[in-house]
Order: sequence, then C-alpha cells, then structure tokens
Amino acid sequence: MSAATTTSTKGRVLLAYSGGLDTSCILAWLIEQGYEVMCYMANVGQEEDFDAAVIKAKGCGATKVFVEDLQREFVEELIYPAVQANTIYEGVYLLGTSLARPVIARRQVRFELAYYALKPDIKVIAPWRVPEFYERFAGRKDLLAFAEEKNIPVVQTAAKPWSTDENLFHISYEAGILEDPDVTPPKDMWKLTVDPEDAPNTPERITIEFTQGKPTKVINTTHGNKEVTGGLEIFLYLNQLARQNGIGRLDIVENRFIGIKSRGCYETPAGTILRVAHMDLEGLTLDRQVRNLRDQFVTPQYSNILYNGMYFSPEAEFLLSSIAASQKTVNGEVRLKLYKGNVIVEGRSSKTNNLYDMEESSMDVQGGFSPLDSEGFIKIQSIRLKKWGLNQKFV
Repeated sequence: MSAATTTSTKGRVLLAYSGGLDTSCILAWLIEQGYEVMCYMANVGQEEDFDAAVIKAKGCGATKVFVEDLQREFVEELIYPAVQANTIYEGVYLLGTSLARPVIARRQVRFELAYYALKPDIKVIAPWRVPEFYERFAGRKDLLAFAEEKNIPVVQTAAKPWSTDENLFHISYEAGILEDPDVTPPKDMWKLTVDPEDAPNTPERITIEFTQGKPTKVINTTHGNKEVTGGLEIFLYLNQLARQNGIGRLDIVENRFIGIKSRGCYETPAGTILRVAHMDLEGLTLDRQVRNLRDQFVTPQYSNILYNGMYFSPEAEFLLSSIAASQKTVNGEVRLKLYKGNVIVEGRSSKTNNLYDMEESSMDVQGGFSPLDSEGFIKIQSIRLKKWGLNQKFV
C-alpha cells in the first residue's frame, strides 16, 4: 500500500474514518486535492481491528489517526433512551445507524446537521456533494477500481459489493445486489447472527430487570442463573445471546429523508430483545393515558428526529425529557425465551408499580365494581354514536 505524497496546500482536514471502502477512498482523494488529512475513528462497538485500521489510514497518507472508545456512552446515553421510547422508523427499523451519529458527532462532528449545532462556523467537506468527486466516482465499481489503483485493501469485492455500517447496536447492508428489492440476500452476507434455522434446538431463558425503563440486570436461568449488571455489560451480553439464537434480522424497503425509497438489510440482536421486553413491561406498569400520549406524539417524533439527523435540537431536548418522565413507573422484570430467531415473553412482574389487578380482571371473581356501574358509562358513551346514527339516515 503506497502512501500519498501530495503536498498540503488547502489546509488540514479531520476525516471521520471507518476503514471501509468509502472513507478510505475519500482519504486518498482528499490528499489528491491538496489537503493534509487527519483521521478520527470512533469505537462504537463495530467489530474492527483498530490497530490495522490505523496502519491502513497512515498507509493511505493520513498524518495522524485518533481512536476513541465511545461504547459505554453510546449505550447509556443513546441506546437506552431509545429503548425507553420504543423508537422505531416506519414500524420496523430500529434506527441503529442513526443512533450512533450523535455520540460520534459530539466528539468529532461527523454528520452535517449535528455539526452546526455544536460549532456553527465549521467548514464541512461532503465529497458526495462535490461535483469533482461524484462525477469521478459514479458508483461502487469506480470506488473499487480507485482502491485497486491506490493499493488500498478493502473488504468489498466485485462479488460482494454491498456497503455495511456497523456499531454495537446493529449492522446495515445496502447497495450492490441488494438494490434489487426482490433479490434474496445470500446466506453468507449476514455477519452477526446465526441463521435461525441453524440456531440451537434448545431454547435459552433469561430474565431482564428494568429500572425506570432501562435494563439494570440480566439473569440467564438456562445457565445457572448467571447475573450480568452494568449498562454496557448488559448490552454486550444480550448481543451475545441474541446472535447465537438467530435474533434480530430484518430486510425492508424504507423511505429516505430526501424522498427516495431504499432497500436495507439489518441485524439488531440485543436491540430486538430489549424492545420486546420493554414494551411488555410497560403493559403492566405504565398508565394508559401516559402510554397513549407517548406512543402518539413522543415516540414517532423522536424516531423521526433520530432518522433525520436532528438529535442536537431544542425539540429533541424537549422530547428526551418527556421520555424520561414517562418511564418513572417502568420497574420490574420480564421473563423471555430465546429460540430460533424469536423472542417470546413467558411472564412479567413488578413489585413496586404493578397496575394489574387480578380480581378486577378476573372472569370468575367480581372485582372492584359492579356490572351495574357499566350502565351509566355505556349510556354516556352512546350519546354521540346515537346522534351520528340518526344523521346517517339522511345521507
């Protein structure tokens, strides 16, 4: 691999570097344009040989490479609030790529909308919007050819040209053969999770304890009641369990912010387990109207904010405070069975915030109210419906 020797004439650039095809080619291209390039790598849990990535970046011509471990911050400040809010985009996507942006932006400023909130006078170079770049590199074939010309080693090949974005929460796959929405992803594409068909034939049972909507303990009852605590440690352990049980795969066509449709494949192991468990516990502990308001207004708005890159905004700050307020009573445990790609709830309990009354709900015991109490309620509710029904006769 040959290092570029172009003399810096345009100044110094700090590049958000991943070690992949795109950023490695951008690094070499920026040097061609006359910039001195320094690289920043955020460790947000991607399975990366960071030492090798540093060597690679310097081999491409970077003068310095900074690597920072942001995993704990990522889990505790971004992932867990998203779990509390049940964030989801278009009903299916758990926003793994979007969640990593703010934690990286705070330390290095990668994504442009986040940049300006943190440093309004910063100059942004976005190669994919620079004509000299996008006209030269019309697609991944051009990038692969450029990488070969510059002796830049890349994981992508002409046979496996899809692009990936990986962090502790998920990995995404797009482009290449995946651009045809009717093409089934090859089995060897999936990196994190075992194929559900090949997962263990024996289910694994765990209990997750939540405190104010955040996981605080995991107990594996299948393996001698092993206990795991600590925000990052819990997430890493759930990732391990989900991956070996084939949990978290997704293949969708989604609507991008700019108005186009895009096909993406995702693996979100621990995030899938936590979503199922958290939503189930809310059914037991969260007030109906609070849940209704959160689900109608807070969750969809916060999900869109994350997807569209607006985390550093006054509306995001407002919604995050609402999310925290909604979770004060979400305390308890959920028992789960993990089996061949499925997360199955087997029970839930709360010692402090259980809103479920067995007698009130029983079909065998008269609870806290008489059936006659329903008569007035039904009469009141029917007033509007009766008027509507009478008007319908004249339509």
